[in-house]
Amino acid sequence: MRFGLFGTGPWAQLTQGPALAGHPGVDLVGVWGRRPEAARELAGRLDTRAYEDADTLIADCDAVAIALPPDVQAPLAVRAAAAGRHLLLDKPLATTVPLAREVAEAAEAAGVASVVFFTLHFTPESAAWLVEQQETDGWVNGRAEWFSGIFDEAGSDSPYAASPWRREKGGLWDIGPHALSVLLPPLGDVSGLDAITAARGPGDMVHMALRHVSGASSTLTVSLSVPPQASSMSAVLRGRPGIVTLPDRGEARHVEAFGAAIDALERAARTGEAHPCDVRFALRVTEILATAEGQLGDAG
Repeated sequence: MRFGLFGTGPWAQLTQGPALAGHPGVDLVGVWGRRPEAARELAGRLDTRAYEDADTLIADCDAVAIALPPDVQAPLAVRAAAAGRHLLLDKPLATTVPLAREVAEAAEAAGVASVVFFTLHFTPESAAWLVEQQETDGWVNGRAEWFSGIFDEAGSDSPYAASPWRREKGGLWDIGPHALSVLLPPLGDVSGLDAITAARGPGDMVHMALRHVSGASSTLTVSLSVPPQASSMSAVLRGRPGIVTLPDRGEARHVEAFGAAIDALERAARTGEAHPCDVRFALRVTEILATAEGQLGDAG
């Protein structure tokens, strides 16, 4: 599959670029970025070509992999889908419902495959756990907590600490999608946008409570601004099967996980079967997060 890589920031440099360049089933056609000099530098490292025009790269590939801020990603994905290109996108799909809906509708109209990189669904240990829990009945409650220190006041060496969109939107939009991607598959969709309650904590911390169509309830808490020593990630499900905990993924293996997402997109494109983490699922995640954000705005 011929891929074009769109974006030149840390995620493109550290994850998407190496995964695409090293995948045996991928022909990395080229790189486009909003800064041409950065595109040339990354293309050189990945042994491919830098493109000055995004639409030219779209025309030259079968699929696009986008590593750009969500509200830059979405319009580009719409253009790629309209050109008949398959979509390998990052979360969140967008930070507004209309933008996310445009992507989903464009993909559906063009009949292209889509995969959104909800990391835990492509990391072997957590992916297997999620499939097992989704196939198990009787869950009544879930809890997901994701705390990161990349915006800690004492400073952070994370390459994502300088991300303007993360600074603006906070943990709700950056890691909220991950938390929802753990809770929704086993517990079911939320039973309506009125089944969402959100409240602020310190810094960018957000708490959410959800009611699901299955009758289960869940809570999640996310933050990018806790002290580094307080960073952690966890998820727990409770019900008739007992208590189960999301396995520790150990050292993050994002390149390997993105390789699995590439495989998933290729399979979806070949078979025509929608992937569980497609743009429709990502749209629903956007709707839930936007509802929570609206409540926080009302409270503020």
